[in-house]
Amino acid sequence: MRTNQQITLKGPATLRGIGVHSGKPVEITLHPAAANHGICFLRTGMPTGHDRLIKAHHACVSATELCTVIGDVESGAVATIEHLMSALYGLGIDNVLVEIDGPEMPILDGSARLYVEAIDAVGITTCGAPRRWIKVLRTVRIEVGRAFAELRPIDRGFRLDVEIDFDNPVIGRSRKAMDLNPAAYRREIAGARTFGMMKDVERYWKAGFALGASLENTVAVGDNAVVNPEGLRYADEFVRHKYLDAVGDLALAGLPIQGAYRSYCGGHRMNVGVLDALFADRANYTIIEAPGARRETARPEFGVGLSLAAFASDL
Repeated sequence: MRTNQQITLKGPATLRGIGVHSGKPVEITLHPAAANHGICFLRTGMPTGHDRLIKAHHACVSATELCTVIGDVESGAVATIEHLMSALYGLGIDNVLVEIDGPEMPILDGSARLYVEAIDAVGITTCGAPRRWIKVLRTVRIEVGRAFAELRPIDRGFRLDVEIDFDNPVIGRSRKAMDLNPAAYRREIAGARTFGMMKDVERYWKAGFALGASLENTVAVGDNAVVNPEGLRYADEFVRHKYLDAVGDLALAGLPIQGAYRSYCGGHRMNVGVLDALFADRANYTIIEAPGARRETARPEFGVGLSLAAFASDL
């Protein structure tokens, strides 16, 4: 697949499951989309009867506690988008319409693996338009206590360096740094599952979180061991999942990034926050286009087939 061309899906892919926080059943369908469409969520099944189109963009983020949420509760929101966004970014997919009939994405097995498998099953294709990137020109950094996140310029590609440091002997301190590309993402990141500590479960439930969490979709961490009978998929699965989350949150830049990301004790709030810092000053970045990319008119089958007048929009 030519990486200087924008990419979409060859056909629709449907997945079903429950939300890890809401516990509610949900169905999503990933639709092919035209060049320059980007990633958008079409929220259906609203009590008002009106569908809502929400751009997958950092400016549309409304919450980052335990997951990333775009849109708002009153007019339509979608929670826990980070795993799907991670899969799309990790596989280099630029344009998709995500139709969803509930307020939260399905957690599936707690990783991005089943999203990757669904995408592989339908295949990918070019959209006939040159790919564009956000090139980081100046380092931006945010800090909260001992935690920090930063984006800095590099000559090519996208490199993530994610470090965690938990006061729990099972998780502890570990670091994952590598250049992001589809082969590496599939091999090292996609299968890493979300995790949580058993001591926090009751507090999460009282706050309305983790109502759909189970050993089928979450790595449960006790005081001295992993509770799941199958154990970990990777010795460093915890930091690999944090890397997975960072990829998904940084996909909310709206275009692929040429730059290097570094975080220590970060999370959804800091991943999104560093994007806010990047876009706060136009001198921090520029938009570049693939050199020599062939321009074509997008073919009709890649259109989303929807009239924007039919629903409200957060574009």
